[in-house]
Amino acid sequence: MTLVYILIATILVSAISLIGVLTLFFKKEILDKILLTLVSFSAGGLLGGAFFHLLPESIEELGLDRLLEIFLFLIFGFCIFFILEQFINWHHHHDCVSCEKVASFSYLVLISDGVHNFIDGLIIAASFVVSPSVGLITVLAVALHEIPQEIGDFGVLIYGGFKRSRALFLNFLSGLVAVAGGIIGFFLSGKIGDSIVFLLPFAAGNFIYIAASDLIPEIKQKKQSPDSILCFFVFLLGVILMLLFKIL
Repeated sequence: MTLVYILIATILVSAISLIGVLTLFFKKEILDKILLTLVSFSAGGLLGGAFFHLLPESIEELGLDRLLEIFLFLIFGFCIFFILEQFINWHHHHDCVSCEKVASFSYLVLISDGVHNFIDGLIIAASFVVSPSVGLITVLAVALHEIPQEIGDFGVLIYGGFKRSRALFLNFLSGLVAVAGGIIGFFLSGKIGDSIVFLLPFAAGNFIYIAASDLIPEIKQKKQSPDSILCFFVFLLGVILMLLFKIL
């Protein structure tokens, strides 16, 4: 029965990735105007998620005596995405003459979101193994921080060049990774020890790279002062929301 609970919970969490369907009701002109604010929101959410959720969680699980290992995995996650982006750019330059023009950071967002969703699936599985009530609370907590992040991520995919329908489909596939995480977490519960926790700082490194290397430079390219100020406050909103979710 526990596995059934885990499957239902992870499928429901995965469905949050479809929140981007709301944008289908917006005209293209309106969507184009709000895309950069969504990018700003996503940048703040990614940094807030890394510094307020993933890193503190890994330190809490592993302890301060393993701080060096945690930060090594953080740097490893950062560097892997640096190399991955160079490969994506190279691949597009050589093989993508006729395909749609999509920014490399869009693919990075999908990959990092997949890693994050896999971790969420593992956490949900572990919580349901403890008890259904703990699992329910965990699902609620995951859902609360997933909603704003998925909105921001979807905006980034559109801003990066994906069509709305394709962005929605790919974001949903990324969300389904949570189901795989839940199943693996259930069958490996108690066998893999704390080694899986190192995925947390690795994902934090992914988030920090995308926000600092790709999204924030996009925001800084806006020269109009009112737009820059708005984007900064929306960026702060993303950070603050992640902080509030952590406190609550």
